[in-house]
Amino acid sequence: MQDKIERKISIKASKERVYAAITDPAQIINWFPDAVEGDLVEGGQPILSFGEHGKTQIYVVETRPYDYFAYRWVPGANHFIGDVLNTDTTLVEFNITEADGVSTVTMTESGFAKLPAELAESSFEQNTGGWDYMLSRLEKLFSEQ
Repeated sequence: MQDKIERKISIKASKERVYAAITDPAQIINWFPDAVEGDLVEGGQPILSFGEHGKTQIYVVETRPYDYFAYRWVPGANHFIGDVLNTDTTLVEFNITEADGVSTVTMTESGFAKLPAELAESSFEQNTGGWDYMLSRLEKLFSEQ
């Protein structure tokens, strides 16, 4: 079982702007969830709404403006509301670097190998395609500005 999904994208914008697009509830809805209930702050457990695909609660592990943002969530659970720390999760990390006005975002989701077998493979497959789609939306958001 593969344990990690990793994607890198380059965006012609400062890492401050990219970090805001990933962590500001008013901006993240332009490319990722349809809505955010709560704040994306360290230790917070906001709820991300994905329209017809349901809602899922996350746990924000760490925030380091403007370099790093990480949260835990329950993969494959389109309707998970509850204490994220008391169930099987994966870790989603966004690392942001900048050089010459271009930010590189490295998104990693890890921990699939530790999930129950019946969940691990389907979640890995679903999230692999999901991240390709969502990160292309993030790239497009900046290309239209």
